[in-house]
Amino acid sequence: MHTYKPGPFLEKINLPEDLRKNFSVDDLPQVSEELRQYIVDVISEIGNSHFGASLGVVEMTVALHYVFNTPYDQLVWDVGHQAYGHKILTGRRGVFHTNRNKGGISGFPKRSESEFDTFGVGHSSTSISAALGMAVANNYMGEKDRQHIAVIGDGAMTAGLAFEGMNHAGFEKNANLLVILNDNCMSIDPNVGALNQYLTDITTSHTYNKVKDDIWKLLGKISKFGPDAQTIASKISNAMKTGLMKESNLFESLKFRYFGPVDGHDAIGMAKILEDLKDIPGPKILHCITRKGAGYKFAEEGNPTQWHAPGVFNKETGEIVKIVPKQPEPPKYQDVFGHTIVELAEKNEKIMGVTPAMPSGCSLNIMMKAMPNRAFDVGIAEQHAVTFSAGLATQGLVPFCNIYSSFMQRAYDQVLHDVALQNLNVVFCLDRGGLVGADGATHHGAYDLAYMRCVPNMVVSAPMNESELRNMMFTSQLENKGPFSIRYPRGKGVITEWKTAMKEIKVGTGRKLTNGSDLAILTIGHPGNFAIEAIAEMKATGMSVAHYDMRFVKPIDEVMLHEVFSKFKKVITVEDGTVMGGFGSAVIEFMAEHNYSAQVVRLGIPDRYVHHGTQKELWAECGFDKMGIVKTVKQMLNFSEAEGSGVSEKLG
Repeated sequence: MHTYKPGPFLEKINLPEDLRKNFSVDDLPQVSEELRQYIVDVISEIGNSHFGASLGVVEMTVALHYVFNTPYDQLVWDVGHQAYGHKILTGRRGVFHTNRNKGGISGFPKRSESEFDTFGVGHSSTSISAALGMAVANNYMGEKDRQHIAVIGDGAMTAGLAFEGMNHAGFEKNANLLVILNDNCMSIDPNVGALNQYLTDITTSHTYNKVKDDIWKLLGKISKFGPDAQTIASKISNAMKTGLMKESNLFESLKFRYFGPVDGHDAIGMAKILEDLKDIPGPKILHCITRKGAGYKFAEEGNPTQWHAPGVFNKETGEIVKIVPKQPEPPKYQDVFGHTIVELAEKNEKIMGVTPAMPSGCSLNIMMKAMPNRAFDVGIAEQHAVTFSAGLATQGLVPFCNIYSSFMQRAYDQVLHDVALQNLNVVFCLDRGGLVGADGATHHGAYDLAYMRCVPNMVVSAPMNESELRNMMFTSQLENKGPFSIRYPRGKGVITEWKTAMKEIKVGTGRKLTNGSDLAILTIGHPGNFAIEAIAEMKATGMSVAHYDMRFVKPIDEVMLHEVFSKFKKVITVEDGTVMGGFGSAVIEFMAEHNYSAQVVRLGIPDRYVHHGTQKELWAECGFDKMGIVKTVKQMLNFSEAEGSGVSEKLG
């Protein structure tokens, strides 16, 4: 068992009140250094965690907990990748090594885990709206002295929700709201868009920075102005508003008082600035310049995308530990997508690629490099990604809109009204479909099969392997296919020689993989491979099990389902998605509508939130891995028909 030794200052900090009580402002740089080193020590050994983002906000985190009376003053983190230092300072240093492991602490702030985690996060751009809601609520309840701080990254600022929150906050004059803009020019991949350029212009303007320095010197003396302090602060704010860059300040135009940019790695300076800002009423924004991976040489000098979540690494040399397989391994599904879309686009000039800020995560970066004028990273803006794709489709192009399944939930209205209602040929490639592992409940792609199958005009499909993914992508870009959803999981496939010739699949047709007489297993997507393994194991015991890979949830293969229910009285459905309204529900609906009678057990993600662990651990927990399928088959074939409904309820 590993033991991680904190530095002498950090060892004395179990809660933020220890930081405030036992240390002076001049001690904050040393506290920050020890906190940074502790993060490096732990994450380098356990891997399986984010890294660069938390290093970039170490000084900011220390200053925030030193100045503000947390948890009474409410600190809201955006996304959560940057909250490791926060967790260590708020009573979780002793269990930090369990980060993102099954049964351990979450990799993101989580309300049920600590009172210091004021708002559960995982998806970006929620902090401003949440903190504003808290501020308005506390003001209403008479707790007007409580402070509310939202820490949001510059990448997260590109999402519409952040602007919606700021637009509202600008009119809530009595809300004690401070937005801290953590500007490091990165989300996971480098930021894109006009806002990123605007922030760059601010930080590189010599005139702006000269005036800013003068203003901060004045703010440092604000306590000397007595009752006129607010008037002077207002004049300072107005001076920042216009003229410095020959344009209005974007944030000031939203009725925020803007301060900065300031050095986010100056712990003492940050503490003094935050202390001053506590006394300035109303919504305000502090623009902090930081470096992702700050303080760890190899992360600062290396590929920032790689150091976002590097896995296990040698903290002394910066060498990232990579396990070299003894034999060729199957590729990741995302890489199959990345190479296949280029292959298709070379033959079909109408194909375009779109992703909201995940080019490396979904491997669209392959197309962006090969065909930069045909692949678009639109920033953290899922709604825009979908409607932008719809606009492309109206002009006869075929956009492949690649979004993680969990993030697609944020653009559901656009899927319904902008794509499906107009029957546009937008291909939704939903990466990370199903249980994703250590990111946990906020990132599991549990719902797309259910929420896509109820959309008119939508084709809903899931490939069982790499070749099927290529075939579905090929099929989706053929003429007049309308909206087309293809979902596939995080991680590796099952075929090493996967670059096979592509062929069209008739939409709405499945395939029978194994004959059998005792029971039928119907699968959708990658879990079909679990069924293959289970059937191979059961064959030795004499059980005869048929296997159907349905491939499409909508339109579902009714010819195949008539065959199944005409022949079998015991049926198992398997999906890496919610059993509520998903693939298994579609099968049961067919059975009821056509007056068949059979015992159907649905295996999949249960009607509850599944927390973090490895994918294999979570597949087993939910009971649809190989052993879960074997157990279910044995139970179904060994009980009387009279017991059937009770067991189905238990297993479903």
